[in-house]
Amino acid sequence: MGAPHVSAPVPLTADDDDERTSFSKESLKRAFFDHLFYTVGKFPKISGKNDLYLALAHTIRDRSLQRWISSTAQYNQTAPRTVAYLSAEFLMGPHLGNHLINLGIADSVREALAELKLDYGEILRQEEEPGLGNGGLGRLAACFLDSLATGQIPAFGYGIRYEYGIFFQTIIDGWQVENTDKWLRYGNPWEIQRAEWAVEIKLGGHTEQYTDDAGYLRVRWAPEKTVVGVPFDSPIPGYRVNTTNTLRLWRAEATESFDFSVFNRGDYLGAVSKKVTSENLTKVLYPNDETTQGKELRLEQQYFFVSCSLQDMIRIHLARGGAIGDFDRKFAIQLNDTHPAIAIAELMRLLVDEHLLPWDQAWGITTRSFSYTNHTLLPEALERWPLDLFQRILPRHLELIYEINARFLNDVRIHFLGDESRISRLSLIDESGERYVRMAHLACVGSHAINGVAELHSDLLKHGLLKDFYEMWPEKFTNVTNGVTPRRWLVLSNPRLTSLVTGAIGDGWVTDLPRIRLIEDYIDDAAFRQEWRAVKRANKVDLAALILRRTGVKVDPDSMFDVLVKRIHEYKRQHLAVLHIVTLYHRLKSGRARDPLPRTFIFGGKAAPGYHTAKLMIKLITSVGEVVNNDPDVRDLLKVVFIPNFNVTQGQCIYPAAELSEQISLAGKEASGTGNMKFAMNGALTIGTMDGANIELRDQVGAENFFLFGHTAAEVRHIKTAGYHPGDYYHSHSELRTCLDLIQSGFFSRGDTELFRPLVDDLLRHDPYLLLADYQSYIECQDLVSQAYRDTESWTRMSILNTARSGKFSSDRSIREYAEQIWHVKPVPVDLYDEAEMEHTLR
Repeated sequence: MGAPHVSAPVPLTADDDDERTSFSKESLKRAFFDHLFYTVGKFPKISGKNDLYLALAHTIRDRSLQRWISSTAQYNQTAPRTVAYLSAEFLMGPHLGNHLINLGIADSVREALAELKLDYGEILRQEEEPGLGNGGLGRLAACFLDSLATGQIPAFGYGIRYEYGIFFQTIIDGWQVENTDKWLRYGNPWEIQRAEWAVEIKLGGHTEQYTDDAGYLRVRWAPEKTVVGVPFDSPIPGYRVNTTNTLRLWRAEATESFDFSVFNRGDYLGAVSKKVTSENLTKVLYPNDETTQGKELRLEQQYFFVSCSLQDMIRIHLARGGAIGDFDRKFAIQLNDTHPAIAIAELMRLLVDEHLLPWDQAWGITTRSFSYTNHTLLPEALERWPLDLFQRILPRHLELIYEINARFLNDVRIHFLGDESRISRLSLIDESGERYVRMAHLACVGSHAINGVAELHSDLLKHGLLKDFYEMWPEKFTNVTNGVTPRRWLVLSNPRLTSLVTGAIGDGWVTDLPRIRLIEDYIDDAAFRQEWRAVKRANKVDLAALILRRTGVKVDPDSMFDVLVKRIHEYKRQHLAVLHIVTLYHRLKSGRARDPLPRTFIFGGKAAPGYHTAKLMIKLITSVGEVVNNDPDVRDLLKVVFIPNFNVTQGQCIYPAAELSEQISLAGKEASGTGNMKFAMNGALTIGTMDGANIELRDQVGAENFFLFGHTAAEVRHIKTAGYHPGDYYHSHSELRTCLDLIQSGFFSRGDTELFRPLVDDLLRHDPYLLLADYQSYIECQDLVSQAYRDTESWTRMSILNTARSGKFSSDRSIREYAEQIWHVKPVPVDLYDEAEMEHTLR
């Protein structure tokens, strides 16, 4: 049967008489030229590509502003309970395309620009991507903001407006080189500065006790320095709804940016020193914290943005007519990992010291307001701060944490009578050596809900990392499996597949992703399968063009695209994938490969600047690629590319083109993963371990449509408990031994036998992430992948089923679970606020 024709979704309504809000093509064209002239200050003949982008961005922002202001007005009038999502990262990706999709005017704008002889795609590509995140944590926050707005749930995203975000990655001689990410160099048309809502932030100094007018003993904080937090707001539109929420990011400024008297004395640098020092707070995402200064700056950053945000919430709450005592009824505050955990002590400071509430009342408000999402199973990733550093920067908060801890440990003693070992394990202060403040412990004690982000992860938290807290408060723990927004990761990034799916089943799946399962009805339709393959190949052609532009390597769109893109880390095991490549290469060179399958291996991701092993892994990937790509015996069968500076923009091209998704982390190490979901939505098949959300993905798509390998988390624990000896695997597996020897010999490093010695030695002596133990299973599974790919029709069916059964992994589902189980918030539909109402309000 052929796919029935379904008309395109109807865009949001707008007043066609209003040039600032109309969606008609003629109005869009007039507005575009208006902004080019009056906002950008150019006329067409001298306008560059960025000028055209800015004009279009302002044109579209106008149409979002009506909904943004209407949403704010509605929230101020009805004062609903509002979600405040606190995150050190927001990896939003380009704004323009997302606004066009969510407003429903992408086609109108494309046609309008075509009539003006302008290239729609080229203009969209001009947008500088805000590098305000490192990877999955920040991208999850962005997906959640999209789903909150689409679900019409009042919400703020609160974070830091880093002047220079995550570094811009280039590859020089195979090595990662970090360059400044100047995402603000041409300005940001999506943000509006709100200087009138700036707040003051204290740092350092000491505390003083005093008696208030009622005779109560109080504490005031006498800071060493004060900085100002200035908010910058960006609109976050929902899909085809009027709701437009706010992302509010804070920039640090000096209280006095220029000292005139110092300048007049001739000390020109001294006159602006406070400005420079204060602004350093929000200069860069994740300063290197290997030095004391780096640790101080990172803690100051975290405190800065949560204090700004909490003061802002209290201002909003009081302005809406609320009383400080019912703050928790109006705000649900989500801690996105441990970075914002200091917010618990800060809210207590604001309530007790500034608003003079009794301790017990303030603590009740605090615990009812906060909930905490844990995103890691790596103990070393749980933040903790040396006590002397913490006291130097946040002296009042350390006093509050001591008091919180004393009261908490009293409860622990009662709950676990006579179990003194629990006291040291649960304490907010680590006393085992150098004393530390444990931020994850503070988050657990001060929140009413604690959740993991995949079923396995949540289970491992309960019985491993946070076992003591679970045994004390089992009712606090729950699971909310992560999700990703189908608007960004299908509608925007894969318009060809969107068109095919919508043509078959309508567009209801865009906001109700489980409905995409209806395409299973077309799995036996040969014409539909052929169209499916045509979509995938066209996407592969686009990615091949990107690879050629970014790396100079020409790849074959008819080869299998085998993709591994994510943050570079040992536990994610990119070097296991390299061992597979070396295995295939050796088989081809030794004549042992029968009927070899052409494959293109595509890598991308950034290593933390101070993480030498991860950087060496990148060097290994690029070095193997250099040899393989230039060997005439294999270059038509194997290609290896590393795409530099992997980000959201590149992801939008990579995920739709991928055919095999590599999710090969050691079982029990990945909290969830969201790349696995993006790949599956776009029809890629997964090769992976039983780790993170891979388990749920396999359950959903069917074991027969998922390539499983490797030890389980329980088996990993058993192996390590029994005593793991990686050398045993080296000696017993000839192909593994050949691979490691080839790398060690200098074959892939121009004869340098020392370059990769640290990697090889670590695998042979320690191998903390069990690469050698999982190698044979991985290689055998990859052989099954090759066998399956040769059956084109069967592979296409599996690809369709992966997309059809990806419905669970929409962030819309995740947000509904948070809203119902944790935040207890409800949708608030927004009515558009027009100019007549605005005039009436002003009068």
